[in-house]
Amino acid sequence: MTKILMQRFPNSNKIIRHSSDYVAKQIKAIYNAVGGSMKICIWRASFVNGIIQVVVLLLILVCHTVGNTHSINCSTLDDPLPIPHKLHQPGDLVIGEIVSQVYFHYNSLSFKEQPIHVLIDEPIYYSTKMTYKATLSLLSSQHRFAPNFNCHKKSNLIALIGGCISEISTNVAIISAIHKTPQLTYGSFLTTEDDKRLFPFLYQMVPNEAHQHKGVVKLLQHFRWTWIGLMAVDDDKGDKFLQKIVPMLSQNGICYAFIVRLPKYSYVDEYIDMLIKQWESYLTVIERNVNVLLIYGEYPSFRVLRILLFLAPFLPMPPINKVWIITSQWDFASLSVQKIWDIQTFHGSISFTIHSNQPKGFQKFIQMVRPSWFKGDGFIQDFWEQAFSCSLNVSKWEEKEKICTGEENLQNLSGILFEMKMTGHSYNVYNAVYSVAHTFHAMYKSHSKHRRLEERDRLFFQNVQPWQVHQLLKRVSFNNSAGDIVHFDDNGELVSGFDITNWLMFPNGSVVRVKIGRLEPQAPQGTKLSINDEQIVWHHSFNQVLPLSVCNENCNPGYSRKKKEGEKFCCYDCALCPEGMISHEKDMDACVKCPKEQYPNKDQSQCTPKVVNYLCYKEDLGIILTILAISFCLITSLVLGIFMKYKDTPIVKANNRMLTYILLISLLLCFLCALLFIGQPGKVTCLLRQTAFGIVFSVALSSVLAKTITVVLAFMATKPGSRMRKWVGKGLANSIVLTCSLIQSGICTLWLSTSPPFPDKDVHSLKGQIIVECNEGLPSMFYCVLSYMGILAIVSFIVAFLARKLPDSFNEAKFITFSMLVFCSVWLSFVPTYLSTKGKYMVAVEIFSILSSGAGLLGCIFSPKCYIILLRPQLNNKEQLIIRKGDRI
Repeated sequence: MTKILMQRFPNSNKIIRHSSDYVAKQIKAIYNAVGGSMKICIWRASFVNGIIQVVVLLLILVCHTVGNTHSINCSTLDDPLPIPHKLHQPGDLVIGEIVSQVYFHYNSLSFKEQPIHVLIDEPIYYSTKMTYKATLSLLSSQHRFAPNFNCHKKSNLIALIGGCISEISTNVAIISAIHKTPQLTYGSFLTTEDDKRLFPFLYQMVPNEAHQHKGVVKLLQHFRWTWIGLMAVDDDKGDKFLQKIVPMLSQNGICYAFIVRLPKYSYVDEYIDMLIKQWESYLTVIERNVNVLLIYGEYPSFRVLRILLFLAPFLPMPPINKVWIITSQWDFASLSVQKIWDIQTFHGSISFTIHSNQPKGFQKFIQMVRPSWFKGDGFIQDFWEQAFSCSLNVSKWEEKEKICTGEENLQNLSGILFEMKMTGHSYNVYNAVYSVAHTFHAMYKSHSKHRRLEERDRLFFQNVQPWQVHQLLKRVSFNNSAGDIVHFDDNGELVSGFDITNWLMFPNGSVVRVKIGRLEPQAPQGTKLSINDEQIVWHHSFNQVLPLSVCNENCNPGYSRKKKEGEKFCCYDCALCPEGMISHEKDMDACVKCPKEQYPNKDQSQCTPKVVNYLCYKEDLGIILTILAISFCLITSLVLGIFMKYKDTPIVKANNRMLTYILLISLLLCFLCALLFIGQPGKVTCLLRQTAFGIVFSVALSSVLAKTITVVLAFMATKPGSRMRKWVGKGLANSIVLTCSLIQSGICTLWLSTSPPFPDKDVHSLKGQIIVECNEGLPSMFYCVLSYMGILAIVSFIVAFLARKLPDSFNEAKFITFSMLVFCSVWLSFVPTYLSTKGKYMVAVEIFSILSSGAGLLGCIFSPKCYIILLRPQLNNKEQLIIRKGDRI
């Protein structure tokens, strides 16, 4: 299929223009390529500002009532309000285009006099009243205004392209729906969700506007802008925009500081009043602490804003140094009178623009275009004269004007007046014409193949109806010359996305638009918006640093937001996180707790893994306690060896030698039990720690008690007639040891069978540490074990204390008294110390108590005997013992 090349010829307001004859030739070539022969007419009519007379509306009503295909003598009808600019080329099929270029300057309606309309070369503001008139002209004769009547049967309007502004598009859609003519808008969005039902023949060459709203929110979130200003056009569309965007902003944590409504357009006699009112809005924008402005509106509103910014330097008003977030309906274009106006205010703006691409050959065509190519095209003539400030009509030339040579180059125009690249709106018109052309192609191919070629073409072109184009247009899908796929969804909206554009405005008037990202509504969640931050150029006032736009300073990590009473939720104070909680990001709503195995750092800005806390062999405390335990084991073994070597000496045989061996072995095991408390707790060590310690120490204390009772009974038995002799012997001592030990063993067995100790982690007791410990299961059982040992120690101490005055050579009660005093002192101080410490130090306290109490028993009981055995052997004999006994008697 032959490609159609669209051109863009903006006038002073930079609206899209097309080379009618060029497009006609290209579309005709399509059908010539498939063996067809037809004529295509592209008719463009401008709509002008003015007053639609009542007769026009009545005529429309009459025409609709009479019928759709009545033939009349068009020469008998005069046009009550002729359009000064239009271009019509006769053909079998007509594609109509509605563009905006020529305007009437008029005052507000008073109904007291005939409205005066004066055509001027510069527009003031848009008005859509003449849209009806221009659209009806497309449905009328080439030279006569006869809407709804077929004056030239060969002029068959089968599609409309336009317009760019929503109100214009909907006005055209009213008429196109009546005639069942498909209409393709190239820049406007449907104003309501019901518009598709109201205007079923309306196609949008843009995506659904809801996608743009979501993209705006994602853009603000991307840059963390939470405090913005809203500016919206003061009409129904602006109202609906605010109704949709404000809740979306709030739901995504974004607040607006103010809402400024921009006028849509104004009558000339109301223009000064409008400007005075807008100064209040200007002051609002300047004074508020907002660096980002989200602005919504269409081209007429942009002109109002341009004038306000132009007048600001002449008054003591500071410039607006903000980041402008602009919706796709805006266009940075100028009237010829505005082309010298500085627009540095918009430097660095970010806008959602209609996706565009560059068709092949477009740049070359733009560089070669000349006004002489378009004879009779008033659109091009006006644009050329206004853009280059010259006159093409020598007969109307005035001395103050210069004559256009016709060889002026469009590349020499400033970017604010004319861009050399195809913009989004131009690209949409390009795709719209191609969509209609592809639809014709599909219709032609489906036409009967059994007819002769000439008859087939004649019948085809005579019978093509707009509703037939509509039926196929909604299913059209093709690749254009720029490589993009063009097709519509079920709602008649183009399946496409938006370009994110960064606008660069230079003092010399040149404008550069840089694509910095893309909004793809069809992309997976999380990838719909893509932005290259490094490409963005910000306004000069921000020194190329990412602007901040927040109500107040951000709350740094370690703080959380605290709502200010009476303010919006984006305005807040910062409160330090409570103890044990953190905030790891800026502006967190609430502080959070760290996971169990982590703890807050000093700044409470992040969680740090906790240090594992247990008494290990590698640290100094563990090494010292290990050395002490092993040393006491060696000393105990040495004492046991000495006693076994000198087992037949009187001092060893005295007070039951077997009890001495049991006591020494139990003390040895006590010192070894201390090693169970060192190292990372395991399942086995937790089961053995307290139970082994309790049983072994109970055996030791039982042996001490038995030795003490034996001494007492021995002296009582020496008295004449004493009945105690039958109790003196090994049987009583063994029974005491066995009974006392079995009781402790029973307590430990009950403990292990009900709720045994197990390895556990304590993440709460010590800040920043995880205590790896043995959970005692039932703490009451642990204290029962300690209490029973305490009872044995106290009983032993009392008995030994009562026997302390017996002869030293016959008993060791005096030394047992000292040993029990040490033992009781150690364990009485153990309880409060143990309860007041945590982690490895609690374990160290218990180990120290075991070692010190065991060492007390070993030292106090056996050191005097070892002294005599090793250093005073002369005292270790029976005679010496008898002499000392006599002395004592």
